[in-house]
This record gives sequence, C-alpha cells and structure tokens, in this order.
Amino acid sequence: MTAEVAVLGAGMHPWGKWGRGFVEYGVAAARAALADAGVDWRDVGSIVGADTVRGGYPGYVAGATFAKALGWQGARVASVYAACASGAQAINTARTQILAGMADVVLVVGADAAPKGFFRPAGGDRPDDPDWLRFRVLGATNPAYFGLYARRRMAVHGDTLEDFAQVKVKNAAAGALNANARYRKTVTAEEVAASAVVADPLRLLDICATSDGAAALVLSSMEFARRHGAADPVRIRAVSTVTPTYPTTVLDLPDIATDSAAVVAPADGTFRASIARAAYEEAGIGPEDISLAEVYDLSTALELQWYEDLELCGEGEGAKLLRDGVTAPGGRVPVNTSGGLASFGEAVPAQAIAQVCEVTWQLRGTAGARQIEGARVGVTANQGLFGHGSSVVAVR
Repeated sequence: MTAEVAVLGAGMHPWGKWGRGFVEYGVAAARAALADAGVDWRDVGSIVGADTVRGGYPGYVAGATFAKALGWQGARVASVYAACASGAQAINTARTQILAGMADVVLVVGADAAPKGFFRPAGGDRPDDPDWLRFRVLGATNPAYFGLYARRRMAVHGDTLEDFAQVKVKNAAAGALNANARYRKTVTAEEVAASAVVADPLRLLDICATSDGAAALVLSSMEFARRHGAADPVRIRAVSTVTPTYPTTVLDLPDIATDSAAVVAPADGTFRASIARAAYEEAGIGPEDISLAEVYDLSTALELQWYEDLELCGEGEGAKLLRDGVTAPGGRVPVNTSGGLASFGEAVPAQAIAQVCEVTWQLRGTAGARQIEGARVGVTANQGLFGHGSSVVAVR
C-alpha cells in the first residue's frame, strides 16, 4: 500500500459537440475544480495535462497549454499520453509528485475536441504500428472490434441482444440525471433494438459516440488538506497502470493476433482482470468492499465484461449480474452511476479523470438524484491502447 492523496476538487465541462477547441473545455473544467477545492490557481505547485494527439501541436503539450491558458505562474508541468488511459496516468503522475514532496497541490486536466464518427489513426504509413495495421490491413474500426467482442460473449457465455440493450437502458437512465452528460434522455430496450445495426450484433445505441468535453481534479497531500480545512476528504488510495503479461490468449484492441501459448502457459487471468487486481492489492481491499464502479463502456457488451474483470462476479456471469439488478442504482454494486460513455461519449484524455470526478461526488454524497446511499469505496476501470492499464480506487 502507498500513502493516500486527497481529492480537494473535481470539475467538468459538459460533454457534447460544441465546435470549439479543447483548451477552452479544459480551462472551464480546471476553474470548476479549483473553485470546488477552494484553491487559488497561484497556489497550485504543479499541473499535469492528459494529452490529445488529434488537436494539432498544442495537444502534445497539454500541461503547458493549460498552464498558459490559466496564466503562467511558475508551476511545474507534465504532459501524459496513454490513449484512453491518459487520465489515469495523469492522476498517477500527480500522485507521485505529491508523495515525493515535489508539490503540495497538483491540478490534473484532460480535454478533447473529438472528430466526428469513429476514431482513426493519424495519416502516414506505419507498418510497425498495430493500430495502423488493424485499420489498413483488416479494416477493423473500433465498432467492428466491439461487434466481434460482443459476438464472442454471445458464443462463449450465452449473452443476448436483450442483455446488451439493458446495459444501455440502465446507463441512459443515469445519464438523464447528469447535467454534464451529452445524452440526457432515457431509452427503452425496444428503442435500442430498433436503432441501426452498426457492427453486427451491436446497434447504434449499443456503441458510444465521440464527444467534446473535459474533466479536472485538484489533488493534494493529506497534510495540505488538513491545513486547508478538509478534515475528511475523498482520498485516492490506489492507481493501477499495469501492462499485459505474456502470453495473452484473448484478442484485444488494437492487436490482431494473440501471443503464442505453445511453450509458455497462459497468464493467470486476462489483461483487464489484472488491471483491477493490481488496484485492489495496492488499496488493500477486495471486490466485496466496492460501493460503486465507473467502467469503460465503449459498448454495452464491454460493460458486462468489466463486471467479470472487476471480480464483481465469476466468468460468464456478467449478464446475470445485470439481470438481477446488482449493478443498477439500489443494487449491491451500482455501475456507471454517471451514465457512462453511453451517456457521455468518448473525450479520450478526459474520460478516466471524469470517472474519478463521479466517484468523488458519490463518496462525498453530493451526486444529487444519482446519489448512491452510503457509498464509501469507489473503483474506476479503463484501458488504453497498446496495453495501458487504468484503474483508480478512491475511499472516504
């Protein structure tokens, strides 16, 4: 176990398609987080930016970009890129700086102005890049991968289209209560089934959109939090950023082939399962201690997989957990009380930070109509391309 850091402030810019630059969104989220923390920007000792690499040159230096936009004041700066895990990597960088005594207060910001449609690789020929290869050689867009994964769950575990639809129904109901969500409308299972097929068996309403948005956190040492008058803040107890273990036997985006297990026995569990396990071990808790979870629901089928990877149930039991209402508000472990990516869409550098924002508000008891009674321990689960783990455990 490592020492804890305090979450003094959380802020977001609403998700949507706003047609403006990511810096504007990030600054709005940062100012909201600073106001929530009651901390002046001039008192921030470091700023860590989660990068977007699609926004042109400024995206590559997101930390300094946000520092400049907020007003140069001499703070340390760092920028992190790990695809969808960028936010967790940024949180971990901030935590490391605090625990190393390099800064008492660190601002973490992630923001994006996403393209229309599905994500695709940057231009140019890169035959050594598995993400480029899966688009150019296989034509495997993200929705195609989501569809293949859904088919696998149907074949191996017996999941049904109705199970997938109920994930969307649950998350849309939560998103309808969230002022930061892009889609604030409940849907029915019939509406999911009637939406256009994008990548069989998944429909349009089974797959998350690409969005503009931002999220920010103000983290501090526990000593600073006490001096600041925060006697019982939400604390980050663990951050998992693990990589896969050779050999892997389950296809994972963007890789198009598994490692050979002919000589070496497969690892004990999948990559995604190892992400959560490392977080639990560092935090000194188990899945039985979790009050709520925010998971990476790129598709409805993938949310069911995360139930199993978080060890909320056994392998192949994710759909049953959903059917039994365990992951719904009022259930034993509500999942995606924010509405998830189903309601927000992907703003890649911001989404892992946004997950921690939701957990923070839930643990504080300030989530309004979405509030989960008695929430004490929250976990997030995410995954970035090329083997970037992403899980955060927060407690109160």
